[in-house]
Amino acid sequence: MKENRVIGILIKDRIKEAGRTQKILSEYASIITTRMGTHELNDSVCSRKGIIILHLGGDESLWDTFENELKEVGGIEVQKMSFVY
Repeated sequence: MKENRVIGILIKDRIKEAGRTQKILSEYASIITTRMGTHELNDSVCSRKGIIILHLGGDESLWDTFENELKEVGGIEVQKMSFVY
């Protein structure tokens, strides 16, 4: 069986948490196959909250370590979905 994993990250304060979060994402770039990020933006607001969706691939033995490192960052919430086929 093969597993596909999707990680969702809620960044509660992009100004405070983006640097450390980005550092971890860069360290594990080899297992990130798709990355999508979004935050509210209009003429009067640039939200401090943001969401990043990641699809993981590559070395599956790194997935849990990556997820655990993200969970150590204060000010973010990490959720995962796993699909086995």
